[in-house]
Amino acid sequence: MIVRVLEEGQYEIDDANAEVVERLDTVLGDALRSGDEDTFSATLAAVLAEVRSTGRRVEDTTIVPSDLALPHPGATLAEVQALLADDAESAIDRR
Repeated sequence: MIVRVLEEGQYEIDDANAEVVERLDTVLGDALRSGDEDTFSATLAAVLAEVRSTGRRVEDTTIVPSDLALPHPGATLAEVQALLADDAESAIDRR
């Protein structure tokens, strides 16, 4: 699994650790949808720590598609909601 951390780069995660990352990403998404800032912030910190500690950094010169994209460290719930809203509007405009 390749995980992109916005403003930081990509990490390759092995299958054993990918399950943990995916589970945390689900909690992150739930917090995002429910507007739970505390859970969002805590889970973002946890998933980024997991990615950094178990992943192998992909060289910046290597181009590979990402399986998962995570917000940048310190991103707020409002920032991510706005980013996703902008992406949704762009997708609608492209139709």
